[in-house]
Amino acid sequence: MEHQELTTVETAKDLGLLPEEFERIKEILGRVPNFTELSIFSVMWSEHCSYKNSITWLKTLPKDGPRMLAKAGEENAGLVDLGDGIGCAFKIESHNHPSALEPYQGAATGVGGINRDIFTMGARPIAQLNSLRFGDLKLDKTKWLVKGVVKGIGDYGNAFGIPTVGGELFFDECYNVNPLVNAFSAGIVKAGETVSATSYGVGNPVYIVGSATGKDGIHGAAFASKNITEDSVNDLPAVQVGDPFQEKLLLEATLEVIKTGAVVGMQDMGAAGIICSNSEMSAKGEHGMRIDLDKVPTRQPNMKPFEILLSESQERMLIVVYKGREKEVEAVFDKWDLNCAIIGEVTDTKRLHYYVKGELVADVPADDLVLGGGAPVYQREYREPAYYKKNQEFKIDNVEQPADLKAVAKHLISHPNIASKRWVTSQYDSMVGTATMTTNRPCDAAVVAVKDTDKAIVITVDCNSRYVHADPQKGTMIAVAEAARNITCAGGEPVAITNCLNFGNPYVPEVYWQFVEAIKGMGAACTKFETPVTGGNVSFYNQSTDDGPVFPTPTIGMLGVMDDIATLMTSDFKQSGDLVYLIGESVNCIASSQYLASYHKISASPAPHFDLEKEYDLHQVIKQLIGQKLIQSAHDVADGGLYITLLESAMPNKLGFSIDTDEDIRKDAFLFGEAQGRVVVSVKPELQDTFVELLSTSEIEFTLLGTVTSGSLEIDSESFGTVTEAHSVYDNVLHGILGE
Repeated sequence: MEHQELTTVETAKDLGLLPEEFERIKEILGRVPNFTELSIFSVMWSEHCSYKNSITWLKTLPKDGPRMLAKAGEENAGLVDLGDGIGCAFKIESHNHPSALEPYQGAATGVGGINRDIFTMGARPIAQLNSLRFGDLKLDKTKWLVKGVVKGIGDYGNAFGIPTVGGELFFDECYNVNPLVNAFSAGIVKAGETVSATSYGVGNPVYIVGSATGKDGIHGAAFASKNITEDSVNDLPAVQVGDPFQEKLLLEATLEVIKTGAVVGMQDMGAAGIICSNSEMSAKGEHGMRIDLDKVPTRQPNMKPFEILLSESQERMLIVVYKGREKEVEAVFDKWDLNCAIIGEVTDTKRLHYYVKGELVADVPADDLVLGGGAPVYQREYREPAYYKKNQEFKIDNVEQPADLKAVAKHLISHPNIASKRWVTSQYDSMVGTATMTTNRPCDAAVVAVKDTDKAIVITVDCNSRYVHADPQKGTMIAVAEAARNITCAGGEPVAITNCLNFGNPYVPEVYWQFVEAIKGMGAACTKFETPVTGGNVSFYNQSTDDGPVFPTPTIGMLGVMDDIATLMTSDFKQSGDLVYLIGESVNCIASSQYLASYHKISASPAPHFDLEKEYDLHQVIKQLIGQKLIQSAHDVADGGLYITLLESAMPNKLGFSIDTDEDIRKDAFLFGEAQGRVVVSVKPELQDTFVELLSTSEIEFTLLGTVTSGSLEIDSESFGTVTEAHSVYDNVLHGILGE
């Protein structure tokens, strides 16, 4: 075998490998690797592919549940049983580093990649969400990033024809350099029509289908496993380029080819391209592959072996087919006018042999490359950061209550983290596919009907990264609880989660402590809510300007099930005169609230009040109220506190509210604090007695706040203006900053 160039520890280091990893590779191969082989190990052993710095802790998360059809790590995405022979595949992934350099393509290919994970399993995507974090919106760079990312998501998703049904948007200067772009997709599949990411059967042909392979995205996985710096612009070729129309053809062809029964296994080509699909499918099926790289359709002439192997060109899949059934498969891809090339065959060697024009250019064992096989696993040092203790010292009594609470209300409704996200959502098509039930109905989670059934999936993405930074364990428990609360308030039953774990550099002990604590919190909350973790991804090396990490951001994508779409509950007040109740306890807490952070400019405080047991009990009561049709609306208290919750319930139907505060609680805490475990509901007067009777038999606290009005906003008989005035501010904040 030709050694293209002498490889050394220095070459390995340049490719992101540690000296001890280079030594281990030499042991595995029994010789010094050539450059192509070293490149293979560098991407497969990168954090992005191997989870080498995170897998020890990820394994502690709950993975079992009565509805699980595929457990975490088994397939490209989680697969959950919806009943009646229907499954839902869903997953969330990050595309942070590419989006930091080239926001349009970075975000677009993030959408493309996550949807491929879904349809590679045989599921048709029916809905997508996204969770976005950006820096200070006053900066021109932030505006450029926001515009590029949102346009990339909109253009790709709209053209691909999958509705974008919701998401979240958060601004903080810690994301100035490194935005976070997390994309979630969910799809529906019938029992017996799923396909696995595996490979077996000696002599079975191996196909590459879809787009041709180019030089975009080479070393993309390694690029995602290091810090963003001023030199990162030189990594631009590591950013992939997407084509949503190709992806639409690939979707239809894939679902059609699965139905032929000729497919042994299939995997999309995302991070690390061909090498990743070859190695993971071979390791899973305990077979090997012989691949002829010169048979791969390429966009550029004379591509080197490592470039073909590591390219992350989009809209490509690897398919292993039963020998003798090639014609059926080729006919499908010809019909959809897509490349469909045999590039090799399955072997019994458990090794990957790569050839160019008959000459062996790389020979590596499949199992040694992959997570769960020979990929390295590390236990990193972790240490509580000094700021954490400082946060615990916060006392509400040291914060003076503002004389003018109307000014606080105005400040919050005009803050980009609270105000309407209409500027973003108007660029997304939420109606395509006609199954979305919450486009014009305000709801705490997105509800998407499953066609030809009475069921719907209920989906949400949640994480308040300010809470997680304040207290990673508690903050992550809150992220899971809020996701479950949103699904419950929408009338669904929380079933399972996928996660996108965005953190800083894992080699920094204080950062790794944030990661470990977050995993502990996630495990505790998922166990309580019986929402097992189906998979997701880890994104380390997300750094802020001062070379510190971004806020730790473990985004939770949660799937809920609605067995009967008639139980859909919306968050809007329905009519004047209805009674407004707060369910859950009021506490004297302003910790980590938007009010404390941006109005008082105080960043050192603990996570807000949270009690996991009481939170769980609250959800059960809300389910009963919805099931017995005792409430008109349900909306959880979250960012911006009770005042913003009331306003968001009032605005859709141009209604208002008249409420009284609790004299035992500070007014600013009552109105703007973000203590968890609270839901605002509205009740018809004639149902009040039955409503109160049900709640009295539970141990959940509840308070009559006041009534729905025809448009005035009143607190303790004092006017806070009208809903029309508030709405015109709330609705136009982002338009004012980013333009029409």
